[in-house]
Amino acid sequence: MTRKLRSREWFGGNTKDGFVHRSWMKNNGLPDDAFDGRPVIGICNTFSEFTPCNAHFRGLVEHIKAGVLEAGGLPLEFPVFSCGESNLRPTAMLFRNLASMDVEESIRGNPMDGVVLMVGCDKTTPALVMGAASCDLPTIAISGGPMLNGRFKGRSIGSGTDVWNFTDDVRAGVMSPEEFSAAESGMARSPGHCMTMGTASTMASMVEALGLALPGNAAYPAVDAHRARLARMTGRRIVEMVHADLRMSAILKKTAFDNAIRVNGAIGGSTNAVVHLLAIAGRIGTDLSLDDWDRLGRDVPTILNLMPSGTYLMEDFCYAGGLPAVMKEIEDLLDLDALTVSGHSLGHNIAGAENFNSDVIRPRNKALTGQGGIAVLRGNLAPDGAIIKPSAASPDLMSHRGRAVVFETIEDYKARIDDPDLDIDESCIMVLKNCGPKGYPGMAEVGNMALPQKLLKKGVRDMVRISDARMSGTAFGTVVLHAAPEATVGGPIALVQDGDMIELDVHARRLELMVSEDELSLRRSLWRPPQPHRISGYEGLYIERVQQADKGVDLDFLVGCRGNDVPRESH
Repeated sequence: MTRKLRSREWFGGNTKDGFVHRSWMKNNGLPDDAFDGRPVIGICNTFSEFTPCNAHFRGLVEHIKAGVLEAGGLPLEFPVFSCGESNLRPTAMLFRNLASMDVEESIRGNPMDGVVLMVGCDKTTPALVMGAASCDLPTIAISGGPMLNGRFKGRSIGSGTDVWNFTDDVRAGVMSPEEFSAAESGMARSPGHCMTMGTASTMASMVEALGLALPGNAAYPAVDAHRARLARMTGRRIVEMVHADLRMSAILKKTAFDNAIRVNGAIGGSTNAVVHLLAIAGRIGTDLSLDDWDRLGRDVPTILNLMPSGTYLMEDFCYAGGLPAVMKEIEDLLDLDALTVSGHSLGHNIAGAENFNSDVIRPRNKALTGQGGIAVLRGNLAPDGAIIKPSAASPDLMSHRGRAVVFETIEDYKARIDDPDLDIDESCIMVLKNCGPKGYPGMAEVGNMALPQKLLKKGVRDMVRISDARMSGTAFGTVVLHAAPEATVGGPIALVQDGDMIELDVHARRLELMVSEDELSLRRSLWRPPQPHRISGYEGLYIERVQQADKGVDLDFLVGCRGNDVPRESH
């Protein structure tokens, strides 16, 4: 017996309501047999000219539609809020949850049986997956793909990572403004998202590792014909998933998240994956915590030699074998029985994977670092946890004791960091406050604070930095992030003062403020919370209801799966 499709509640039956729904859809030229019971596939498109990473989606969606039609489905595209990382202020992360609400309500309120998520720029991937997870229809993701390698003076350059390097070089006086401008024009030379292992590439890898995308999704460049073919196959596959009633809840099991965390360690993935996977797990109802991130990532070697942890870029990664080749190298650490949207297990998907460049995808005995993953630190400075990415940090700073130089806000940091009289040297620890989920608001990517100009001119290129903020996945350095609770809600980081001694021990997973409890109690009694910039509108709602970093920074009332029951009729 054929399963009744959800869309039939709109388009089925010889009734007034069926007449209304079908009639209006026909004004786009749809024939009578478009409503003969074929699956309706919603294509969730995050195209926006304000989101350069996703600006090529107008072309990519046509390949998805073709695949849906070839498989006997009816493709219907719908737009949602586009979280563009490069232009959106104060931070795209502020709007990740808003976009997820847009996605969830669009899916539930419209006559669709399955969903294709067109993801790309950093926050579009988690936003769309979060929203879809709260509905739990058959769902598949397709990423827009990375840009081609940047080029400057005959060599490859990487988005984000080399921006930070070049900016420091200009401030240190070793790169001219003219060279800086030339590098700018060579950085982004094709459609697509960051070609470093930033958050966009990381989350494209995460949806593939979770089993939500077809094999090869993570690495094919946006302009490679393989990307268009993958989109076409994605369109075909979602129709098959609807017929099989293969839903997100069947795929996003605990083992899928365990696999993704281990893959993140192997690829030197973005620290932002922590809050995004925690939020996705919260939506689908799978138990996931910071402790899982530390436990599962601790013994995973970083084997992908790609910026910011290594040398190469996503184009090189793709032609070395892509994510299947990485997963094949660490297959003993993965649950190979995990189900994927292909209809097959993860083990089946990677069985024939090959590594075509052993310098890009290293064998484990030549790993970039034997202890990759994300390290979760705890102590009196971050009792609910803070994180650091060992593969992007300086080994000599992983155990460090230094004097705190404190910046109360990002404006305070910008005003003072290059002051020649700032009392700071390379042994100090820079501390930035009030940049967390509520404090910025939105937990902006400002945690990788640029070093003081006077130290850059001395040749210093890394220092320990601590904040309640995030950092770009393209960034690097010995940067402690996501300190929870954040300063704005009175977390211990709010109490740090200039001159305090701080001790970091990544191996022992410790982050301690070397100040007595009596002194901290006195400081706490004198502390007053900063006033929010805005208390109304979406920003006011966000500040009121957002969770802390260790919970995934979702809005508390969005956690959980609310299903896809058909709402009552509109007329």
